[in-house]
Order: sequence, then structure tokens, then C-alpha cells
Amino acid sequence: MAFTFAAFSYICALVLDAFLIFFSIFHIIAFDELKTDYKNPIDQCSSLNPLVLPEYFIHIFFNLMFLFAGEWFTLMFNIPLIAYHIHRYLNRPVMTGAGLYDPTNIMNQDVLSKCQREGWIKLAFYLLSFFFYLYGMIRSLISS
Repeated sequence: MAFTFAAFSYICALVLDAFLIFFSIFHIIAFDELKTDYKNPIDQCSSLNPLVLPEYFIHIFFNLMFLFAGEWFTLMFNIPLIAYHIHRYLNRPVMTGAGLYDPTNIMNQDVLSKCQREGWIKLAFYLLSFFFYLYGMIRSLISS
């Protein structure tokens, strides 16, 4: 049983994926608070926007590790979400700072429901990824 770079990549991905799961849950709760008018959109967007780029960079970071480790199936599993993140960030509303959520149009029912649905889909993806990375870590530790 040897400790390979692939095993290290899976261990890092497990830890970082836990943070991404937390980010997704935070987004879902924040959009639910907006939907029920518990918080105002300016405060909510100012708390959500700083989390967008760290989420994207964390996801890209451990996928680069998978690329260098030669874990092609895991990398291909994550490519659609990376492509969606890039598309979403390139087509974001015009704002002065980094982020995706504009307080002036986040209360639009279509935008709010889209953002909430996106949060649920990301949560499902990150949960599925967590267990897949756990399996990949065990497989890479046993097979080497």
C-alpha cells in the first residue's frame, strides 16, 4: 500500500469538497431567506458574492490535481460543472466587483428560482462527488 499523488489528490478533494458542500448549503439558505423576505437583497448579495470566486478556484484547483495525477474519469466527471462555472461567470450581470448576484435583479422571481435551483443542483453534485472521491481515495490506496 503506497501513498500516491492520486491518493493525495482524492484526499485533498474530499476536504475541499466538504467546503463546497458548505458553500452550496449557505447559498440555498440565503436564497430561501430572500424568497421569504427575511433579509434584504443588498445584504444578501454582499455576503454571497465573496464566496463565488473561492468556490470556483477550489473546484478548479483539485481538478488540476486530478489532471496531474492522471485521473481522467474523475476529471471528465467534473468538466461540465467547470464549463458551467466559466459560462456563468462570463455572462454575469455588469457589476463593479467580483460575484454573480446583482441586488437590483435578484428579487426577480425567475432569477431567484434559477439561483435556488442552481444551489440545489450544485449541492447534489458535490454530495455525489464527495462519495465518489471517497471511493477513489480508497481504490487508489488499495491498488497501489
